[in-house]
Amino acid sequence: MSSASPGIEQADTPTISDSGATGKRVLLAKPRGYCAGVDRAVIAVEKALEVYGAPVYVRKEIVHNKHVVETLRERGAIFVDETTEVPEGALVVFSAHGVSPAVHAEAAERNLRTIDATCPLVTKVHKEVNRFAKDDYDILLIGHEGHEEVEGTAGEAPEKVQLVDTAEDVDKVEIRDPSKVVWLSQTTLSVDETMERVDQLRERFPGLADPPSDDICYATTNRQVAVKAMAAECDLVLVVGSTNSSNSKRLVEVALKAGARDAHLVDFAREVDESWLEGVTTVGVTSGASVPDILVMDLLAWLAERGWADVDEVTTANEKIAFALPPELRKAL
Repeated sequence: MSSASPGIEQADTPTISDSGATGKRVLLAKPRGYCAGVDRAVIAVEKALEVYGAPVYVRKEIVHNKHVVETLRERGAIFVDETTEVPEGALVVFSAHGVSPAVHAEAAERNLRTIDATCPLVTKVHKEVNRFAKDDYDILLIGHEGHEEVEGTAGEAPEKVQLVDTAEDVDKVEIRDPSKVVWLSQTTLSVDETMERVDQLRERFPGLADPPSDDICYATTNRQVAVKAMAAECDLVLVVGSTNSSNSKRLVEVALKAGARDAHLVDFAREVDESWLEGVTTVGVTSGASVPDILVMDLLAWLAERGWADVDEVTTANEKIAFALPPELRKAL
């Protein structure tokens, strides 16, 4: 992002101290973990369970994190793939990744009570799709095929949206009017890779318009910036996050591109292969935007038991953003 978003304070250039007497140290990225959209979605399910009682149905995973999903399942949430699996008239929560108008219509047909926990930053992209579709633009959506957010966003105007995932997809794009084409993006992508795809598209379509504001969310950007600030110092970067979490996987890629010698994605501390620590002095630790900090603390404790007890936090921004709960819940509360 070119400038700080409201609710974000850019930190001074981080300084990384020398390692302690043992030489072993951990660099802990900040910001990391929960973003405002994830926090809002998880609280929405928790409050729905409190207000309405179990079961509360959730379409797809509320956020892409195994620990969060299992914890909510134990409290009475039932996760389904489609609204057709929800009993007629029951309560269903839509995940933070958003859904298409067709899903909303299907829920209405089945007389389902709904709570829409779509992240407001995803909703912003949905509104951009509608705006450009109304103006008869061809919309080139940069994102990963099959991701729930992409499916929901493209579903806003399927006849106008073309998905661009790989470099090969750039060559397949067909547009009607080169003066009316715009790119938008999935919110959880790597900033660098997204702009690489934009440059490739612009080579084909010099008149390609930019979105009215950054689509990649502040949290995704901030977590990537924090990893870049420490990666070159790290022999190993451990990213806490699930394999279906796009932003978590991007953090591994960003770490490696920014100079980390090795990087891995793990859901839990127990998944760390101790062979990864051989010859390692500095371990970088961060987590994706859907990861509760307790999992990071567990990893730090696991590392401390093996000699990496010296922790130095590397801060590149301070986030103070919070989103209001979905209106359906605010009324009930």
